[in-house]
Amino acid sequence: MSDQVCKACGSNSFTTGVVGGAYSSIMPVNKVFSTGSKMLLTFCKKCGEVASIKVKNPEKF
Repeated sequence: MSDQVCKACGSNSFTTGVVGGAYSSIMPVNKVFSTGSKMLLTFCKKCGEVASIKVKNPEKF
């Protein structure tokens, strides 16, 4: 993602992290027994500004 520029600080250094640990994830509204999915956040390594939020397994919805 070297072509990306942080809109908050101008840095071009980004990384990706996961939201949702062993017991937390984003769940479908109408599927009671679904396992859901974690969310991937791409953010600036310098200031922490989030550039992208993506559902890791959208097929579960």
